[in-house]
Amino acid sequence: MGDFSIQISSNLVDKLVHDAEKSKRKPRRTKIKVPREPQEPQTKTNQKQVSDNSETPKGTGAKGWPLQPPIFVPVTPPSQSTYAELDAIRSVLQESERVLERLQKQEENMVQEVTQRAKELHDKEFKLPFQKPMPCLSEKDACLACYKEHADNPLKCAGFVKSFEDCARRIRQQVGSAEK
Repeated sequence: MGDFSIQISSNLVDKLVHDAEKSKRKPRRTKIKVPREPQEPQTKTNQKQVSDNSETPKGTGAKGWPLQPPIFVPVTPPSQSTYAELDAIRSVLQESERVLERLQKQEENMVQEVTQRAKELHDKEFKLPFQKPMPCLSEKDACLACYKEHADNPLKCAGFVKSFEDCARRIRQQVGSAEK
């Protein structure tokens, strides 16, 4: 792998040094003083120049202090233990994906099975029981056929009507005697 580098600003270094000093509670180290350019008495025009970054000389910050060059710290590539951890994480992810796929297949199978059973139950519940044929059906059909054939003279169907009437009377008598 190639070398990596991180750019650390002088402000970050100062902050880290300052934080380290606070945590140690030891006497402060003396900071390296950077010589400043001689300052002129400030007037309103000089204040505008200082606040205007476009007019600061090259190589100086907003307050006219010289900028320190960035510090580059080489970063070492990840160690073998890091690769082992990554491989372990990948294997766990792959295993969880396989488990997820198996669960999804089981869910699909269960949905199909439940749907099939629900359909079977529905068919059993709403299936009409075997019904007895309608009594006097042949007499009724003969009567209706006659009426269709002789629509202009329905009196010709009186015999069919009489036989249908006799059949209906017999059935009523049978049902009435069975109820008693």
